Amino acid sequence: MNASRTNTSRHAVPRPSTTGRTRAARRVAVVGGVAATAVVLLAGPALAHVGVQPVGEATKGGYATVNFKVPNERDDASTVKLEVNFPTEHPLASVSPQAVPGWKIAVTKSKLAKPIEMHGKQITEAVSKVTWTAAAGGGVAPGYFQQFPLSVGQLPEDADQLVFKTLQTYDNDEVVRWIDAPTEGAEPESPAPVLTLTAASENGHGAAAGAKASDAAKAGADKASAESEGAATESAASSDSSDGLARGLGIAGIVIGVAGVAYGVLGGRRRNPSTGTPAS
Repeated sequence: MNASRTNTSRHAVPRPSTTGRTRAARRVAVVGGVAATAVVLLAGPALAHVGVQPVGEATKGGYATVNFKVPNERDDASTVKLEVNFPTEHPLASVSPQAVPGWKIAVTKSKLAKPIEMHGKQITEAVSKVTWTAAAGGGVAPGYFQQFPLSVGQLPEDADQLVFKTLQTYDNDEVVRWIDAPTEGAEPESPAPVLTLTAASENGHGAAAGAKASDAAKAGADKASAESEGAATESAASSDSSDGLARGLGIAGIVIGVAGVAYGVLGGRRRNPSTGTPAS
């Protein structure tokens, strides 16, 4: 009896092992972390590429100031050179860079295959490239960005955008080529900076302003004419009223005068009470 109880109490109840589940959870976490890191690494370059933006709007047929924004994508190197190539299918004859402290600027012009006309003059060459080179020990350091301003024109009237193929050079001799033209539906791996052009307003701003000024002047003239006519009407009415009053007073005076004469005549005809004869 005792032996039976002793044997029964010694039987251990089996417990599930947690070692396998812990290892599986660790593997899932490691795989998830690696996948997330890969997504970040692949998305990083697409989000931090060289771009161009106008100050205000870049209107077709006009002039604009644009900024090329250059971020540094490396943790162990600085950007020391930027080369912006201008589109040959839409040449820009007027390109003026703004000075950037710590950078040297070189503007390269090339002969045009077909001359263009600007302000009544034939233009045979246009800017084909602008290069910024950092002074010794300078450049765009890791974690920073730099803007490079340009004044450009005359912008084409028959295009919706301009593509500027750009090369970014680091101080470790690495060159990143931002030269891929935009494609519909997907962003290229190394997209080139694209300047979007906006349509010019109808008849230009000057014509619209002139029309508004003309309308305002006409409205003012009409108002002045109406006020003048109103004043003339009021003056005529006042004059008529004054003439009527004068005529009325004149008639009243005549009536009073006649009454006075009659009264005097009648008074003179009264008899003198002492003589009983009429007064002469």
